[in-house]
Amino acid sequence: MALKLAIPNKGRLNEKSVQMLKQAGLEFDDADERKLYANVKRRDISIMFLRASDIVRFVHSGAVDMGITGKDLIMEQDADVKVLDELNFGHCRLSVAAPESSGIDSVDKVKDGTVVATSFPSMTKRYFSKLGKKVQIEEISGAAEITPHLGVAQIIVDLVSSGSTLKMNHLKEIAVIAESQAVVIANKKAFREQREKMEELVSAIRSVLDAENKKYLMADVPTSSLEEVKKFFPGIAGPTVMNIMGRDDVVAIHVVVDKDKVYDAIVRLKKMGASGILITPIDRMVP
Repeated sequence: MALKLAIPNKGRLNEKSVQMLKQAGLEFDDADERKLYANVKRRDISIMFLRASDIVRFVHSGAVDMGITGKDLIMEQDADVKVLDELNFGHCRLSVAAPESSGIDSVDKVKDGTVVATSFPSMTKRYFSKLGKKVQIEEISGAAEITPHLGVAQIIVDLVSSGSTLKMNHLKEIAVIAESQAVVIANKKAFREQREKMEELVSAIRSVLDAENKKYLMADVPTSSLEEVKKFFPGIAGPTVMNIMGRDDVVAIHVVVDKDKVYDAIVRLKKMGASGILITPIDRMVP
């Protein structure tokens, strides 16, 4: 039985999802506006290209087995799905925002009867109900930022990443309802039936994500500097040290380093007398 995996067909999560799956070793054709699915070559997996919000509903119902979507959409639909992993991209937050000129600088100042424009009506209703506030929710499907300027709403609830769109539209963030990021989800029944296959796929995805902030470093180092190498380059299980044919005074080291420490690593190696330093990207890191 083919495993059906749904990924967003466009938007903030699509490009990263496709890149991640291909780097994990899945070969399939990219989506275009008309393409709905693709079969993975040499794997019993089908990729479905769907709207991110539909992915949650289809995984919940069992129409597809797994999906990559936003955590915010799961919370909005209150879907009964199994979250297999958080993917550490697509970070955003569902926030309450008010016009800069409104005088509303906290949710405490939101009065009963205030009209709130949002495409997240369920989460918005739950949030304000918990605060004991009776607001009027205006559900929209497009950009919420324009609604206060049109007189459609006094405040909005919308996804925020950097906050630049709010500032551009003279809005200010006054509260955060929930944090979100991309996640892998599964239908609970399908997970029980195809657990091994799903866990293999999640493991492959995780190996790509774990490798993103790492680099593979190789260098020829004097044997007199090996103790310093061991202290400075702990690696995953310590640096790999290999003999160089015809040389007793120099060895080759291979080690995995954090991407943000590469500059310092090269400086330190040069001071040790290292030569032939190479830095290469890592596609996957499989524990």
